[in-house]
Amino acid sequence: MGKRLLVQRRGKGGLMYKSPSHRHYGQIRYPSEKNWEGKVERLVRDPGHYAPVAVVRMNDQSTSHFIAHNGMFAGQKVKGGLDAPSKVGNTLPLGLIPDGSVVYNIELRPGSGGNIARTPGSFCTVVAHGENVTLKLPSGKMRDIKPSCLATIGVTGGGGRNTKPFLKAGKKIHAYSSRAKRPFSVRGVAMNAVNHPHGGGNHQHVGRPSTVGRNTPPGRKVGRLSPRKKVKTNA
Repeated sequence: MGKRLLVQRRGKGGLMYKSPSHRHYGQIRYPSEKNWEGKVERLVRDPGHYAPVAVVRMNDQSTSHFIAHNGMFAGQKVKGGLDAPSKVGNTLPLGLIPDGSVVYNIELRPGSGGNIARTPGSFCTVVAHGENVTLKLPSGKMRDIKPSCLATIGVTGGGGRNTKPFLKAGKKIHAYSSRAKRPFSVRGVAMNAVNHPHGGGNHQHVGRPSTVGRNTPPGRKVGRLSPRKKVKTNA
């Protein structure tokens, strides 16, 4: 009798593969007010985000959390809304940001709180204005977004995170465990037959077609999924 696959164990949940939400600073999104102003109290390291998080004290003495931009410092004043000037660190609707500006933490829908370019060192470029605002994404793809969606001017902080090597396997295991990620991946053909459908044999080979159907049971659903059936539409 075979054993459960590792992907099944991860999908079930448990302490090893659960994100440590009790250590997170909470949801990071833009304030609901139309215009706001605050001062950066400190920059913190959030286990739930690779980019640094800025703790901002608003003028009404409430506290909000933002993804910090490259060069942000404690004591910096930040503004957001229709009246905010177009400078680094401020949050404005895309329709008010001039062409050629670099922005990050961009909303896909008005009020979503920020969805695009939130990873360290990432940014989008404002290309053109019209009925929608055209952005060049970090992948190089162009995308049109509504002018009322908010974005912060600048580049996401924490760039160059991957330039420092781990040097030791133990450090990588501890770092990935704090984010509920798997630190390593073992090929199925390298396993025994009892551990994986691709395992076993006198040499490392799959031994059967690696494409599986979409209705395959979980213990056998490994490899490549079969393509979806093409549905003919009446033109």
